[in-house]
Amino acid sequence: MLRGGKKSYFAAAVCVITLTSMVTISYLRLQRPSHLPKIIQEGSRCRGRITNSTITALKDNRTFIISPYFDGREGKVTRVIGIVHHEDVKQLYCWFCCQPNGKIYVSKAKIDVHSDRFEFPYGATDIVCLEPQSCDPTHVSIHQSPHGDIEQLPRFEIKNRKAETFSVDFTVCISAMFGNYNNVLQFIQSVEMYKILGVQKVMIYKNNCSRLMEKVLKFYVEEGTVEIIPWPIDSHLRVSSDWRFMHDGTHIGYYGQITALNDCIYRNMQRSKFVVLSDADEIILPLKHPDWKTMMSSLQKQNPQTGVFLFENHIFPKTVSTHVFNISSWNTVPGVNILQHVHREPDRKDVINPKKMIVDPRKVVQTSVHSVLRAYGKSVDVPMDIALIYHCRVPLQGKLPRESLIRDTALWRYNSSLITNVNKVLSQTVL
Repeated sequence: MLRGGKKSYFAAAVCVITLTSMVTISYLRLQRPSHLPKIIQEGSRCRGRITNSTITALKDNRTFIISPYFDGREGKVTRVIGIVHHEDVKQLYCWFCCQPNGKIYVSKAKIDVHSDRFEFPYGATDIVCLEPQSCDPTHVSIHQSPHGDIEQLPRFEIKNRKAETFSVDFTVCISAMFGNYNNVLQFIQSVEMYKILGVQKVMIYKNNCSRLMEKVLKFYVEEGTVEIIPWPIDSHLRVSSDWRFMHDGTHIGYYGQITALNDCIYRNMQRSKFVVLSDADEIILPLKHPDWKTMMSSLQKQNPQTGVFLFENHIFPKTVSTHVFNISSWNTVPGVNILQHVHREPDRKDVINPKKMIVDPRKVVQTSVHSVLRAYGKSVDVPMDIALIYHCRVPLQGKLPRESLIRDTALWRYNSSLITNVNKVLSQTVL
């Protein structure tokens, strides 16, 4: 049971009021005359090259467009998920073309670089424009000037224009797959665990992976479980495999992970009841419920008006193993067998364990990796006795002796179904 005294409720109320005020102020700023859409041309046709690329560089080569989304929560606006240089990009404009009259409107954009840049020169950015009231544009172009030729500008489809009914309950967002990723066995085990726990869709922002991993991804795409979003960010920017800026000439951290997560939130805003933000080596493991649907139903009843649920990360070092579930046919598959790693590191004094999230995407405005930056409603820390993140990776406390680790076999509750399902996938892909 989640508990909080009067002080907690007062603090939550203050947070809600503060966020509501921020949203209101943000919308009022957009309502200034300079940001209102202006007709610059009439009787034209909506022209320009429609682009389907995941990442599109504008001519200034300081602005990169991922995708625009209609966002009716803060008025009639288009919110473009992008990446910009936090100092060099001073102004941008949205060019809307209204059909069938052919009127072209230009709106000055509010450029909102996310606060969690971690000192890199480029950061995830919301490019927000008021739409014309007289039409619901289907495409938008982004330009550095309110003047020019619309035929020379790439056009982007505005997603989320039409309301949809939820097609899935849970979507997992994995960003980003890079470094010739080849942890095949653990990836298959994670996906099969997601499915056991109630996931219908896994979205992967893929930069690159091994040929064997490509084969596994192809299987899951054809099955309908996985959707691949191409993520060639290193074709545009010098990327770092670290999240911190190391003053080494790189442009953006961790292959643009934060931008991908924000895009995944908006991409699934109207089609998934919940979005899970985690990595492929992480599993949110319920301890009091059989699956995520039951767990989230209980958590929502206990925490009304909450849109963000945070789960604590716990390391199960892959360097410490057990002989149980040493399945011979799996030994030829590259990667980690998570069933053999059931010893977790103890909490460290004065160190807060990072968290990952299950969110209601309709209540999120901006997200980071371990928390949301802007949201409607409350965020709740889920106690460890309800669920924890099983994170099998290299140890953080590598010098601890085995007897100092905590044996935790909660994962084994699913061993029978997991082994059966993994064997089915391996027989059709790897073995």
